[in-house]
Amino acid sequence: MRAASRTRRRSVRRRRLAVTAGCTAAAAVLGTAGLIALNHDPARTPADGPTAQARAVPELTDPTATPSPASPSASPSPSPSAEPSSAQPAGTPEIVVHGSGSFATATATGARVGSGGVLRRYRVEVEEGLGIDPNTAAAAVQAVLSDPRGWTTDKRDSFQLVSSGSYDFTVKIASPDTTDAICATDGLDTQGEVNCDVGKQVMVNSKRWLTGSPQFGGSLDDYRALIINHEVGHRIGHGHETCPGAGKPAPAMMQQIYGLKGCVANAWPYDSDGRYLGGPAVR
Repeated sequence: MRAASRTRRRSVRRRRLAVTAGCTAAAAVLGTAGLIALNHDPARTPADGPTAQARAVPELTDPTATPSPASPSASPSPSPSAEPSSAQPAGTPEIVVHGSGSFATATATGARVGSGGVLRRYRVEVEEGLGIDPNTAAAAVQAVLSDPRGWTTDKRDSFQLVSSGSYDFTVKIASPDTTDAICATDGLDTQGEVNCDVGKQVMVNSKRWLTGSPQFGGSLDDYRALIINHEVGHRIGHGHETCPGAGKPAPAMMQQIYGLKGCVANAWPYDSDGRYLGGPAVR
């Protein structure tokens, strides 16, 4: 019995050892398989992994590249309002249509020009706020009236720029609205476009002084000379004239702003040889 009992006990111990070893081996295999299963869990997407996180970092950009307009760091585009309008091309002076009504008198003075005839003293005034310097304007007017192609060539008229004291007339550069208002006192309709001679005033429309005339093919300085010669011509007794013939110089007393009628643009009453550049009188 004891021998049999010992035999049975040994048999049971061997079976327990076998089960323990088998469980330990199974647990080891199961643990390895579990780890493999976790690392290859089909429920985990690449977006969750470290590789995806690396992909999420923005790519480096070329530091010399121009930023896209949509980029917050890009400089804003210039405002369309900063661009010149089609009505006023680049380089065109600003025209103040309605001026202040107040005038500044040029302080410049000059010697008498012209060797004979009636001396007419004049001063130059510019409406304030037009961006036109009175003394610069006075120098331009004086240069026109001193030119040998001007009215002094007739030996009947001479002029002198003054800034104070007695004077015979004033050359006034004014805004279109102010020019219209002053010219209208003598019944003249200048329509915001043209000049006039009224009372003791030669009225120069600042629009014409600053931009010239689309009908006049010469320089702006020449057109300014035409303005002065035409209006001062009225003051000393000359009436309107028209084109004397195709290809000939337009008379200074012609209203060239309304078309040249076949003539060539011209600012002066006389040519360099002292010949009068006139045309048929306009009745």
